Amino acid sequence: MVDIAIEKYGAHIRKMWPLAEGFLTVNHGAYGAAPNVVLAEQDRWRRLLEKQPTYFMQRILPDALEQSRRRLAAFVGADDANLVFVDNATTGVNAVLNSLSLQPTDVIATTQYAYGAVRKALDFHASRSGGSFQLIKTPFPLRAGVNLAESIVACLAADTRLLVVDHITSPTALELPIESIVRGCRDRGIPVLVDGAHAPAHIDVDLESLSADWYVGNCHKWLMAPKGSAFLWTHPSKQALTHPTTISHGYREGYLAEFAWTGTRDPTPFLCVPAAIDFHFELGGERLRDRNKALAWEAATLIAEAFDTEVGVDKEHACAMVTVRLPVSPSQITAADLRSGLLDLGTDAPVFQHGEALWLRISSQAYNDRDDYRMLERLIHKALGDAGVRG
Repeated sequence: MVDIAIEKYGAHIRKMWPLAEGFLTVNHGAYGAAPNVVLAEQDRWRRLLEKQPTYFMQRILPDALEQSRRRLAAFVGADDANLVFVDNATTGVNAVLNSLSLQPTDVIATTQYAYGAVRKALDFHASRSGGSFQLIKTPFPLRAGVNLAESIVACLAADTRLLVVDHITSPTALELPIESIVRGCRDRGIPVLVDGAHAPAHIDVDLESLSADWYVGNCHKWLMAPKGSAFLWTHPSKQALTHPTTISHGYREGYLAEFAWTGTRDPTPFLCVPAAIDFHFELGGERLRDRNKALAWEAATLIAEAFDTEVGVDKEHACAMVTVRLPVSPSQITAADLRSGLLDLGTDAPVFQHGEALWLRISSQAYNDRDDYRMLERLIHKALGDAGVRG
């Protein structure tokens, strides 16, 4: 039993983040929220950079970046020879897609759970090569007893060149059985790119044990590093063919060198990753992750009961983000209009359409507590009322 009311968490520690007072933040999964201590570290690095840019870039940055990269690698269970920094998970996905020499007979596949930007990237690269883009149908809501791994792998054609699959899905907020999916694809000789945008510091991640072909993950979400910090892990067998989207001075000098420099940019988000890791462990590490998951489940259940609807996932596949069906349909109000109404009322919970239903996604982070979701319930009622919709 996880104690979600422990004094270490909730409203009284919200001051550790520069979150706006009076705004109900229950959407940590979208962009994260960097704490004050990490932002102070970023400011320190920026001042050091601008004090003498050339000296910093040539004498300080290479070693500092290497130390940060190795610290992140250890945190996600990776050999540091296999992990590089990228700006965000979408950048990492596109780097992999750009590195593939797709043929007209090739199929690249993903599931209906996939993030919208990733779907479009896959569609673009398949269309450009004359190949095919396969969108695998997947169930939602998800109930216990469904063998997702088996059903996903069984849908893949023999000429599938790549499967892109989420570790934690974005709109539907499900933790997928990624180990079983990777293992099933490996048995069939199908390469796998795991979109782990939501995974680091949200759930346990051990990249070497997972042994996918590629894995991308964000540091700015649940690890709470500054925006613009993410990573790409590449299996050693795929590193020679994997290149950054922007080719620069490191070309032909190896995987690490190619990604280390892709042009002048602000490197401070990468350099702040160790501070973010320290903060994660200060808040409890695994204990924090378990607490966030338990709070999200309790909150989703509370809202579902209040509206006499349902939670979008069984407990086995739930994490610190959970979806709840709303008591209205898209014919009554669009997802975009309801989300806009909630923003106007001072909260950021996203609303998505799945089939003929609207679903609300909530997130739970250290600064959230039960009262946040009771307030959210009231704001949903008001937003629906203001829109002239009866839920």
